[in-house]
Amino acid sequence: MTSTALHTDQYELTMLDAALRAGAEGLRVTFEVFVRHLPPGRRYGVFAGLERLLDAIDEFCFGPDEVGWLREQRIISEQALAWLGNFRFGGDIHAYREGELYTDGSPVLTVEGTFGESVLLETLILSILNHDSSVAAGASMIVEAAGDRPVIDMGSRRTDTEAAVAAARAGYLAGLAATSNLEAGRRYGVPTAGTAAHAFVLLFPDERAAFAAQVAAFGAGTTLVVDTFDTDEAIRRAVEVAGTSLAAIRIDSGDLAEEAWRARAVLDSLGATETKIMVTGDLDEASIRGLAGCPADGYGAGTSVAMGLGFPTAGFVYKLVAVEGRAVAKRSPGKATTGGRKWAWRVADNAEEVVALSRDCAPPGGRSLQESVVAGGRRLPGPSLAESRAFHQRVMAELGPGRSLDLVRA
Repeated sequence: MTSTALHTDQYELTMLDAALRAGAEGLRVTFEVFVRHLPPGRRYGVFAGLERLLDAIDEFCFGPDEVGWLREQRIISEQALAWLGNFRFGGDIHAYREGELYTDGSPVLTVEGTFGESVLLETLILSILNHDSSVAAGASMIVEAAGDRPVIDMGSRRTDTEAAVAAARAGYLAGLAATSNLEAGRRYGVPTAGTAAHAFVLLFPDERAAFAAQVAAFGAGTTLVVDTFDTDEAIRRAVEVAGTSLAAIRIDSGDLAEEAWRARAVLDSLGATETKIMVTGDLDEASIRGLAGCPADGYGAGTSVAMGLGFPTAGFVYKLVAVEGRAVAKRSPGKATTGGRKWAWRVADNAEEVVALSRDCAPPGGRSLQESVVAGGRRLPGPSLAESRAFHQRVMAELGPGRSLDLVRA
């Protein structure tokens, strides 16, 4: 097992050290994760990354290597090092379901335990949830823009290798049809897709030879990229080689709407009326909406998925809201918080999220948003990725197209 214990910031360990020396590390506390404000242009957020986070918490332990390195660096005291050597998280975590929607102030994750064990998790929690939720929200908006046309994640080359795997998972959770990333397929069971790029065409003396090689390998059920030279001529060659049963062509450049219309006309004139047209090329929510009226059958999106439509973080923060049952809060200008442990419900008819300081304030018809995912340090069984994906589709239908989610404090 690879430890995730040093995937953290130094101040978490120094806070632990100081709390140990003061005898305060065992105080019972509550931390909450929320966003102060959604990124501009977002009508809702999509909560994602919970199962990845729970995996990481399972691996959050300080073995001899981690303790030894900290000792060499003289970052914390021997007392703190001894404490870390015996550390395993033993508290409780409540969270929204993956695929659930949230808005400003939604308490998407609550950690209850001792100060020592809870403060250590801040960076791990925020790094995973911020990344995955940003990608999921962006992907959800892309899927909404695409309507009934499938979108494939092609963003692996736009980010770090592990971030690409996480993004593929979050994108699939939010409704993307497949990913080009094979590790996401192996690790999480995300459907994978991909055939050939322009480099394959350029490898051969001409397009006919390239298409013939690809069809010989994969049959007419493959997708041929047709915009390396002259798109119209390439389509003709593709149909000559693969026949009218060719599954799909891909267009990656030019005015994509115009190219799709012309490609459809050429395909139909050759009798390839069932051949699909896939369009790719730095597509995002706006450009996909702009393609709604053209005869494209599906899309490939890269940078916009990997980077969460340009927002590399969802903006989650991890704040202490209670100590020994007493509400605590910041008063800093622009960063003030509301003290006390929160509870939340969704009222679907009004597209509202009701948040209260007591679990007894459930609104009529409200659906509870928080579920126990860790109890006494023990991880509880959770839904599969496929179940979370289906759940997200349900809550999106519940919200309805074009609506924003509003928060109401009870």
